[in-house]
Amino acid sequence: MPPDRDEFNRKVIEEFRANGGKVGGPFQGAPMVLVHHRGRKSGTERVSPLVYQPVGGKWAVFASKAGAPTDPEWYLNLVANPRTTIEVGGDTFQVVARTATGAEREAIWDNQKKVMPQFAEYEVKAGKRRIPVVIFEPVS
Repeated sequence: MPPDRDEFNRKVIEEFRANGGKVGGPFQGAPMVLVHHRGRKSGTERVSPLVYQPVGGKWAVFASKAGAPTDPEWYLNLVANPRTTIEVGGDTFQVVARTATGAEREAIWDNQKKVMPQFAEYEVKAGKRRIPVVIFEPVS
């Protein structure tokens, strides 16, 4: 990740934590989650701010990478290490990540494109890459 992207994310994370999960700028009004993930090669813990969709007591996020032809690193890290922590609002949850498939994925993805139309643009830009939908399920 280029240093300017790291700096952008750092500022979003600081704003999120200072304002109980609310951020401004390009994410004004969007539901945001901070996703902790461990580098699959480095083992380094990282945090990625992402837009989420609530799904019946779970949270869905989208590995869109703004329509890039490859999956984002955070997604690959979660596939390798699915047990993790997320921050939603002022709360922290232990969760297990899984990639949604079939009708579940389609319903969540279609809803996300309706709620935030830029995701439809990401889908077009991604070309042949099918954008993964990740579900975070709370650990009981």
